[in-house]
Amino acid sequence: MVHYLLGQGAHGLGLFGNASEGYTLSTEERVALMRLIRREAGPRVPLIASSGHTGTDAAVALSKEMEELGADALMILPPYYLKTDGDGLMHYFGEISRAVSIPIMVQDAPLLTQVPLPVPLLARMGRELEHVQLVKVEAPPTAPKTSTLHAAAGDTLTLFGGLNCQFFIEEYQRGARGQMPGSDLTRELVTIWDRLEGNDLTGAWQEFERILPLLRFELQPGMGVSAMKHNLVAEGVIASARVRHPTASLDPVSLAELRFLRERIRAGLKV
Repeated sequence: MVHYLLGQGAHGLGLFGNASEGYTLSTEERVALMRLIRREAGPRVPLIASSGHTGTDAAVALSKEMEELGADALMILPPYYLKTDGDGLMHYFGEISRAVSIPIMVQDAPLLTQVPLPVPLLARMGRELEHVQLVKVEAPPTAPKTSTLHAAAGDTLTLFGGLNCQFFIEEYQRGARGQMPGSDLTRELVTIWDRLEGNDLTGAWQEFERILPLLRFELQPGMGVSAMKHNLVAEGVIASARVRHPTASLDPVSLAELRFLRERIRAGLKV
């Protein structure tokens, strides 16, 4: 996977997030994978490791361990089992920030966590917490929040898009400086990025429209991880599309729908 993604043009690697079933990994597996991926990637691209936890002390310990194992930055969900208020969130991210020396990306994902992160609070984190330097905006509608947060935080925060790039272009136009999607459409998404960076908005939309049906399919709740694994198996990148319970596997009808979308993209056609 590491060599495939780098060969597809990935500018960095996001580790142990939702699209990679990070929520199913044991601590030992996470450590072993971090060592392996750091070794295989070398210094070519930054590694952003997810290190949030439902407890502050555990999140601090995991974040320190990921840094020691070679992470270049950390992506951190807020605590979501026992929810806390704004002061509690400042304490949680503040404790992690004081314990590490690498950038922290706050993952603003209320569809997953049911924890709202208002723009004023995120902007305050960027001002007051030394290592909180990035936010992955996954709170829909993502494009308006990207605009508002960019205006409020200025240069104190670098913004990324999420939710599998469904509003990639709008977020870019509103100040996002990166995306962190799944692993099965990397070359196509890099092409969109390159066209945006080259001021080719028409070309970016043309490529986006070509892959949008597959992105849309993968955004169905509970179906994305299995779909991405099946696509990677079809490309010969991985050997098995098995997912870990409670992640759901696609049913036969959904697999046929996925195959149709995948083959249209391979043929360079729009659906």
